[in-house]
Amino acid sequence: MNDTARPAAVTFAQAAMPVGFLLLVIVYGLVLRPLLFGQPAMPIEVVFPLASAFALLHLRRLGHRWPDLQGAIIARLARGMSGFFVLFAIGLLIGSWIVCGTIPMLVHWGVQVIGPTWLYPLAFLVPAAFSTLTGTSWGSAGTIGVVILGVAQSLGGDLAVTAGAVIGGAYFGDKLSPLSDTTNMAALGADVDLFDHVRSMLYTTVPSALVALAVYVAVGIVSPPSGGEVALEPFLAALEELFTFHPILLLPPAIVLFGCVRRLPTIPVLGAGVLCAVVLALGLQRFDSASVFTSLTTGFTIEMAPWAGSVPDEVATLVTRGGLYSMKEAIFAAFLVFFFIGMLDRIDAMAIVVSRVLRFARGQIAAVLSALAAAAVTNALTCNQYATSFIVGDALRARFDGDGVPRHVLSRSIEDTGTMIEPLLPWHPTALFMVATLGVPVADYWRWELLTLANLVIAPLLAITGIGCAYRQTTAHADPIAGDRG
Repeated sequence: MNDTARPAAVTFAQAAMPVGFLLLVIVYGLVLRPLLFGQPAMPIEVVFPLASAFALLHLRRLGHRWPDLQGAIIARLARGMSGFFVLFAIGLLIGSWIVCGTIPMLVHWGVQVIGPTWLYPLAFLVPAAFSTLTGTSWGSAGTIGVVILGVAQSLGGDLAVTAGAVIGGAYFGDKLSPLSDTTNMAALGADVDLFDHVRSMLYTTVPSALVALAVYVAVGIVSPPSGGEVALEPFLAALEELFTFHPILLLPPAIVLFGCVRRLPTIPVLGAGVLCAVVLALGLQRFDSASVFTSLTTGFTIEMAPWAGSVPDEVATLVTRGGLYSMKEAIFAAFLVFFFIGMLDRIDAMAIVVSRVLRFARGQIAAVLSALAAAAVTNALTCNQYATSFIVGDALRARFDGDGVPRHVLSRSIEDTGTMIEPLLPWHPTALFMVATLGVPVADYWRWELLTLANLVIAPLLAITGIGCAYRQTTAHADPIAGDRG
């Protein structure tokens, strides 16, 4: 396992075989099966073990011993361990912010400010705030989004515009929140610090959000909804019955925001947010200590509030989430991807393949544009941003280092086209979820999902102009694990 001998040189064909096999499995399992054959898509938990088995046989045939391959896998896992720690902390954070009442209180405040003229901008802003604080686009659209669509329908609003605004707002937080699994996966895939990644994304996400918000405001003023007021009393009353609200509940997100701005180590900052929320839950809410600690492990459930009467489904969906185990899918998927990529590290397969495929693209601008294109194509094929983050990140890290482009630009690019393109692809699980949840077809809402559309224009423009790319900065990459020791 401790063999340090350099891998034997391989040809392009030998390096491309395991990568090509993965591509074939992805195309068959995630594209052809659901779209052409009418069969369920192959789980990502099957795709990568199949690819790993092929890679193992291929590398053994090339003469690589299992102890050497196992050492490469362990080395890959070790480099990504800080990312696993962050994912664990996120599960704890969401569970604690639910049980202490922070997330329910902010939802309670946000829903009450929706009115006819400001329906569309608030349909963007409220899910954006929710998803930023929870890190879940699906959870934001499936809870607050459903409520806002009900408001729009009662007010006579345009459901396509409303759905596009809701989805864009949900993806604003899913892209920027340090609690988001895709945000963490992109940082982990590019091997950068989480908060460095978040700050880098501000260059593309904030301008895109401002463009989207300006259009929603204009539409609301020019063509406001006309209809009756919707009754939100049952939704608000259920939240008030479950939780006690107080401005001090803003303290946990304030701690995380302060840590992000001050560039403090990620794990201690998230841990402080969890600890503060636990203290507030025990001191302010009616839940017993067992319920509070259970929320940290398996997540919050309505059964923890026996005093509550009938709870609307939207409220139950809103609060039933979080906990350490809620991140098991993301962690397990990351482990399987690392297992596969770790074996390829033994022969530098990704670097060899990418170098050959992208040899026509020269310079810093081409490196960023290549990352944007690769992330879009990979997520469109895999329908999985976890896999996209690791495949593109592993393939292009050395390229970015060699061209003098900071790796946080790579992680940002992975999300600019990878994460953001999901709601616009009718076959993607995200689009299918949004359609099923909001009841608006992709063909209707896609032109109003302005955050993604603006982002797809702004990200390449920044690559071409160099704004926010630090092209002249050619510093050595810092180990995020060492950085987190703070």
